[in-house]
Amino acid sequence: MTKTLNQTIDNVIEREGPYVNHPADRGGPTRFGITQAKAREDGYAGDMREFPRDRAFSIYWRQFVTAQGIDLLAKRSPELAAEALDTGVNMGAPWGVMFLQRVLNACNEGGKLWPDLAKIDGNYGGKSDAALAAYLAHPRRGRIDVLLAGLNALQGERYIGIAERNASQEAFLYGWLLNRVALAA
Repeated sequence: MTKTLNQTIDNVIEREGPYVNHPADRGGPTRFGITQAKAREDGYAGDMREFPRDRAFSIYWRQFVTAQGIDLLAKRSPELAAEALDTGVNMGAPWGVMFLQRVLNACNEGGKLWPDLAKIDGNYGGKSDAALAAYLAHPRRGRIDVLLAGLNALQGERYIGIAERNASQEAFLYGWLLNRVALAA
């Protein structure tokens, strides 16, 4: 069953959970996955333990769905949109779309099947949509599960790299791989 973007955000909020302030988490205090810094940018001045769920949902919608073009992506592939959104929430808004853009470029046989995306910028717009449409229409391509596997492979590699570069982040690696890569596969 394909999830809507609203359901994906609800799942992210549920998975991210209530207030957390792990000493090794570079994001600092968070509630529903929204960092204190992100909440302050949005004008919230209160205690993060009291940060409202509906405000978290609104931030996810504005800063992760519409700002990155994931709403446009959802029209072409709700599954890819859900994965890109979830990845962006955990790694930073552009990462999920950047991974998709990279995989689309790598699957185009050196630009023979569709033009390379010149900018891997994390914004899903007309050029990214045209590349995905060409991929989906291609007789030897077209499998969304293969794109999802590519996104998850890049995500897993990035998590491992983060842990290798900073041992304090190893505390989170197992959970990242379990909850963001293995369960998504």
